[in-house]
Amino acid sequence: MELDAIIKDCDDKMKKSVEVVQHELATIRTGKASPALVEGLQVDCYGSLMRLKELAGISTPEPRGIVIQPWDPTQIPAIEKAIQASGLGLTPSNDGKVIRLNLPELTEERRKDLAKVVKKMAEEGRVALRNIRRDVNGAIQKLLKDSKITEDEKFGGEKKVQDKTNVFIKHVDDLLKHKEQEILTV
Repeated sequence: MELDAIIKDCDDKMKKSVEVVQHELATIRTGKASPALVEGLQVDCYGSLMRLKELAGISTPEPRGIVIQPWDPTQIPAIEKAIQASGLGLTPSNDGKVIRLNLPELTEERRKDLAKVVKKMAEEGRVALRNIRRDVNGAIQKLLKDSKITEDEKFGGEKKVQDKTNVFIKHVDDLLKHKEQEILTV
């Protein structure tokens, strides 16, 4: 029964790794406004660092614009400072109640750079999946060594783990393909 628990744990860890890749890819700017672009920014307020989504409502009323409405308007300067320091290349403007961000058109060179960045993120995701596979196969090997499973169960377990790895790597590849298409199409 331990083998089934190990494989279930493997499945959970691989799902989480793919979710991380998916979230990281969502933060890459494609020319279309998305709340994911700024919601994870760390803002220094109330004496500690907080994520922007914990401090404000974030919406995209138009395709090239993001509106940030802080719950506490006194935090507007801190939010603007975090946006400017983020490296997103966005200039915030505010009217005292909300902050507006306008996303400029991406140049061809910038699109190619972003495509390289997303490829690197996807490769890191694939490496994480392979590391999980290695760890799980090590745990299966230990079960065999401890005589808790048979040789056939070991090979069956390793095959299941490899099949899961292949499925999740394909999912990461599909996410990458979709993101590259999103970035490179004008």
